[in-house]
Parts: sequence; structure tokens; C-alpha cells
Amino acid sequence: MAFRFEDLQVWQKAMDLGEEINQLTKTFPKEETYILTSQIKRAADSVILNIAEGSTGQTKSIFKLFLSYSLRSAIEVVSCLFIARKRKYIQDEQFTVLYNDYETLVKMITSLRNSF
Repeated sequence: MAFRFEDLQVWQKAMDLGEEINQLTKTFPKEETYILTSQIKRAADSVILNIAEGSTGQTKSIFKLFLSYSLRSAIEVVSCLFIARKRKYIQDEQFTVLYNDYETLVKMITSLRNSF
């Protein structure tokens, strides 16, 4: 693999979850296209992009900073999931699975950040 981030399990997990969020938002109402749909997709993508950006050619302190950005974006995704559940765009079961997956991702990001 050409880039350091490609080997990171945390980046791979974020990629998988980002695709799950993308698929999920296809079921959201059209009136949410430029609101919640856009917000949750951008947040999920931000998790992925910040891990990648911080990992390549940066110092450890810069990578830690980008991991912090990634962490905050993951929390934003979870908040959006709460909104989607409240508005009944997703069922409790979908919410629980994604909530647990993002909880795992947040722990992975935090562990990596704390390893420096």
C-alpha cells in the first residue's frame, strides 16, 4: 500500500462505517437532503479524511491533532444518529448497531491518539 493510512485499522473501520452511513442516508426523506443527510455524510467523511490527512508526512503531534478532529466528527455522526432516530428516519435496531460501531471507532481513535 502506498500511503500509511491504508494500513491503519482505524481508517479501514472508518471507511466501512462511512459507507454504512452513505447507504443509510439513501432512506432519509428528500426534505433532509441538504440538512441532516448532508451533515451526517460530511461528518462520516470527515472522520476518514482527518485520519488520512494527519497520518501522512506529519509529526506525531500533528497526527494527534487530526485524530482529535476525527474523534469530534465521529461524535457528530452519533449526534446525527440520535436526530435521525428521534425523527423516526431509522429504527431503534439500526441506531443501536451504528451507535455501537461508532463507539468502537471512537475507542480506536482515542487509543491511537493516546499511543503517541
